[in-house]
Amino acid sequence: MGDKSERVCFVLELRPERVEDYLAAHTTVWPEMLDALREAGWSNYSLFLRPEDGLVIGYLETADFARASAAMAASEVNTRWQQTMAEYFRAPDGVPVDASMRQLSEYFHLD
Repeated sequence: MGDKSERVCFVLELRPERVEDYLAAHTTVWPEMLDALREAGWSNYSLFLRPEDGLVIGYLETADFARASAAMAASEVNTRWQQTMAEYFRAPDGVPVDASMRQLSEYFHLD
């Protein structure tokens, strides 16, 4: 029936006072960042926001999330993107935003 994709969901925490700035920064995601995500194997990727407290939920599908994440971590454009995004997030100092994401466990799925 074809290759199985991993469905991946994760959470991040924005600084609530920076939500509008963060959204504005995503109106034009760098084309080279979008290409890097695709080349690393990220597909059907969405970000959702609960604006009142800055909760970000991410969802993507990929053949191998560990491999796709490692490819992004090794990407120069991702390093630059994460540096520009760091000011919007609640993350420990010195920890890249993408390294602070907390992956959620899937416990139910309906096709």
